[in-house]
Amino acid sequence: MSAVSKVAIVGGGVAGMVSAIILADGGVEVDVYEAKSEVTALGSGITLQGNALRVFDQVGIWERIQEQSYSFDEVSMRAPDPAGTVIASLTETRTGGPEYPATAGMYRPDLAKILAERALEVGARIHYGTTVTGLEQDGDGVTLTTDAGDTSRVDLVVGADGLNSPTRSLIGIETKPERTGMGIWRAFVERPAEVTHTDLYYGGRCFIAGYCPTGENSIYAYLVEKAQDRTGLTPAESVEIMRDLAGSYGGPWQEIRDSLTESARVHYTLFTSHVVPDAWNRGRVVIIGDAAHSCPPTIAQGAAQAAEDGLVLATMLLESDQLDEQFWDDFHARRIPRASHVVEASTTLGQWQLDGKRDGNVPALMGGVAQLVAVPA
Repeated sequence: MSAVSKVAIVGGGVAGMVSAIILADGGVEVDVYEAKSEVTALGSGITLQGNALRVFDQVGIWERIQEQSYSFDEVSMRAPDPAGTVIASLTETRTGGPEYPATAGMYRPDLAKILAERALEVGARIHYGTTVTGLEQDGDGVTLTTDAGDTSRVDLVVGADGLNSPTRSLIGIETKPERTGMGIWRAFVERPAEVTHTDLYYGGRCFIAGYCPTGENSIYAYLVEKAQDRTGLTPAESVEIMRDLAGSYGGPWQEIRDSLTESARVHYTLFTSHVVPDAWNRGRVVIIGDAAHSCPPTIAQGAAQAAEDGLVLATMLLESDQLDEQFWDDFHARRIPRASHVVEASTTLGQWQLDGKRDGNVPALMGGVAQLVAVPA
């Protein structure tokens, strides 16, 4: 018997949709409240490692992801010289198990659409353009209020509403994301024929230059620089800045640079990092995903950790008889150490770059993370 029969999920990202799919498929009544008016996500690419793919298979969407992504098992390190000289090529760990590739790149909005479609298929209800404005709880449940003035009584509220989580504020958790000192330019462009896996360039005018194939004809390209105030730029100005930075890298970057136009969806975001160190719940309201922890995308584990949160929480709810203190102790024991380790590793890699250190062992650090996440959450 499930510990809950009716659940409200705030936020329609990876963490929220994974939990919604598992709960609804298990017979729980699920309502997802998404502030955006439609299925959407930041319009570039996303790098999904094997542990994320393992979760997506468990929620029934791996075949669809395979059809709309580009998979590979290799990563190369290149020098930031005019030729983009390949320094080393490494075989990546299949962290999801041998049945999944090490990495799959895809267009982020496609992933959002697949998750939403699956949630609807298993019976979840999605309320777009709806903001949760109030939560009042007692020992038996939570009364939720929306911006339209509607109320709903549920057994549990899951706050999966991102970095600047309103749910986190509503329940009085003060830990918030902090900027790490880096910013990232992202673009979605045509795939050069020679790009068949991720290449990473460390150094040069940027801390990191890289790209990940997302389909037969597309890649997700990115440049990581020292954090700057890039607000107020026009699309044309953003393109010009990214083109200028990209011009200092060789190899496929020269072809990528030529594809950087306003149609490339160039955008800029700042890196953040945080982990809520103690309980992620306050009574019958819990936060997961980026609301509970965030890490720079330096080791491509943000979406994977969000997916694992949703999987673990929803599975435990279906397998438990009651929502008591022991339940929350068990949940936190599974998720906080793992998420904390990933956040620490991704932040450390960025700090090495900021400090100008050349003695940081990037392959060893990433190998340590791979060993951790290869064990199912």
